[in-house]
Amino acid sequence: MSELTDTALIERIVDGETEGFGELMNRYEAKLLRYAVYLIHDDALAQDIVQDTFIKTYRNLRGYNRKYKFSSWIYRIAHNEAISAVRKLRHIAQNVDVEKVEDEGKESTIIREIDNAILRGKMQSCLDLIEAKYREVLMLQYYENMQYSEIADILHIPSSTVGVWSSRGKAHLKKLCQEKEVTL
Repeated sequence: MSELTDTALIERIVDGETEGFGELMNRYEAKLLRYAVYLIHDDALAQDIVQDTFIKTYRNLRGYNRKYKFSSWIYRIAHNEAISAVRKLRHIAQNVDVEKVEDEGKESTIIREIDNAILRGKMQSCLDLIEAKYREVLMLQYYENMQYSEIADILHIPSSTVGVWSSRGKAHLKKLCQEKEVTL
């Protein structure tokens, strides 16, 4: 089943071949986990969010509109689950600034994966210093290899805004890395 497209796999699942959902999970689990970790900066909570994302995805698979990319749809579910998890935590920990975390959830990004582990660590320290909205666009663009239109669907912003945020994010990142003497 791994050679099937997401849409073909979803059609089989909806038609009763539920074991195909495991294949969808294999395709998206690591990506969604990475995305959730960067949204909320908590590995354990990110794992719960990914699990909740898959549960919600399975329950709503019949409602998925096949005109749109499945990846954008499932990333949006993960995004919403992260925001919901933060809202739930508000009642547990009064010192969590939920509105700030929500904004980071909507806007946080990161740049492409760097092969060199040392450089990646230095790069991460620079990324942590740029605005959340730029970090998220860069993460989706370079880590997840998404097109502007997909990122726009996930973040509910125009594609032109994705381009502007990507450009500004790269410029800020370059400046910060130069200041920290990190060579790109």
